Amino acid sequence: MAPRANWKGVLRLSLVTCPVALYPATSESEKIAFNQLNRATGHRIKYLKVDADTGDEVPNEDIVKGYQFEKDQFIELTKEELEEIALESTRTIEIDEFVDTADIDPRYLIRPYYLRPDGKVGHDAFAVIRETIREMNKVAIGRVVLTSREHIIALEPLDKGLVGTLLRYPYEVRSEQESFDEIQDVKVTKDMLDLAKHIVNQKAGRFEPVKFEDHYETALIDLINTKRSGKPITPKERPAAGNVVDLMEALRRSVGQEATAARATKPAKKPRKAASGQKEMLMPIQGKKPTEGAAKKPAARPQRRSA
Repeated sequence: MAPRANWKGVLRLSLVTCPVALYPATSESEKIAFNQLNRATGHRIKYLKVDADTGDEVPNEDIVKGYQFEKDQFIELTKEELEEIALESTRTIEIDEFVDTADIDPRYLIRPYYLRPDGKVGHDAFAVIRETIREMNKVAIGRVVLTSREHIIALEPLDKGLVGTLLRYPYEVRSEQESFDEIQDVKVTKDMLDLAKHIVNQKAGRFEPVKFEDHYETALIDLINTKRSGKPITPKERPAAGNVVDLMEALRRSVGQEATAARATKPAKKPRKAASGQKEMLMPIQGKKPTEGAAKKPAARPQRRSA
């Protein structure tokens, strides 16, 4: 079941229109979340909206937006005044132009959304827009209003729907020179580059997100489960940081290390077929890690352990 739509309106390409809904494509709800507690009582901390001068709590209906033009000097803006400047993109995604994917600087990407037809009508028009973008191998650029602000949105086909990625405005992207000015000009020799390329070739692969594990999330779950069980917490030793003295030697050792790792990860021979009536241990005993000889049940995707 899809989550609640963040936005509903109309997708328009010239005179071709269709009702659409925008859904979040990502979620943070699966991650471990913490509450702030009072150490003395163990009770949760509660935040109140208070007047900065009087300290009195202010109800939501008495709170308005304000722009600070000088210190402690504000211009108040009411909800009605803000609605008066509502843009057409509040309810319409107007496709302004089509660009190549390579034209979009990754620094401008914010977050992705799924776009699909809203209701039973408009599927034909939606399909025409989607397949046109697909056939032309382009990205459609439009505008949409979310959280009261207008955003640039880049639309690309994905399966039967569209992925809309919000983009930043130029004034939101800092110049790289602010960070890169102090980088020294270093001449990289051909030998160094050849060794580094060899390491890259040894590590070459396809980007498959399912292969990656959130190690910090896993460590949090282990920590919480350890505390729940009442076991003592044993601090882990931190790896010692080493200085690279000879860069060429470090590159050569890296090549050898990657070659050794590649040999170690070669698929092992298939295990002997279990005898008749013999059962495989598919799941480890609760609270213990599976041994090396324990068979593992293949899964379509990694499953999160609950805390």
